[in-house]
Amino acid sequence: MALNPALTDILACPVCKGKLKYDKEGQRLLCTFDRLAYRLSNNIPVLLANEAVVLSAEECEKWRS
Repeated sequence: MALNPALTDILACPVCKGKLKYDKEGQRLLCTFDRLAYRLSNNIPVLLANEAVVLSAEECEKWRS
């Protein structure tokens, strides 16, 4: 089961309130502005800033383009 794509249209980064991108392969939501990745737990986004993983500059650039 995958994350509903319509859900990404309404979810926002808890830090900057910006749009999130869905990394289907990594099963996470990405904020390229803050360089943060939020995991999915049983296809439910865990949008907690203190549990986010910092993205590398290279990975962030990949998702910006």
